Amino acid sequence: MDAAISFLFFLASAFVTALSGAFFRPGEWYRSIAKPSWQPPDWLFGPVWTVLYILLAVSAWLVWRSGDSLTGVAMALYAVNLALNAAWSAVFFGLRRIGWALAEIGALWVSTLALLLAFWAVSPLAGALIAPYLAWATFAGILNAEIWRRNRRVPAPG
Repeated sequence: MDAAISFLFFLASAFVTALSGAFFRPGEWYRSIAKPSWQPPDWLFGPVWTVLYILLAVSAWLVWRSGDSLTGVAMALYAVNLALNAAWSAVFFGLRRIGWALAEIGALWVSTLALLLAFWAVSPLAGALIAPYLAWATFAGILNAEIWRRNRRVPAPG
């Protein structure tokens, strides 16, 4: 596959994942639940995720182009990670299940660590590009846990 076309494929795969955030928006329910004062402002999430998705795409593209024997495993982890990434918005904002979302983000975190390690084994640069994503997933998991803690006695919807 041509380098530019393969890069566009990985960029598209990352941004298709981002569409889950467009389908499952925070809305009134999210505004009504208790959140910590240290939560970043809502407007920050879009720019942060845009940068992270670009880094994901670049790192996957670097691994793909390497032709390393571990590329297949790394690409499978990439696909699993994107699926888990997309699922979080559906669980948290769509189903409004904060505890389930906490479990899901735990799986996402493990997947992201595995992705970083697999990409690093193929290309240290590709692995390093995953580090900010792992840091953000760590922060998001802590935030999710705190939101769950503050709202765990609130009945789940419907």
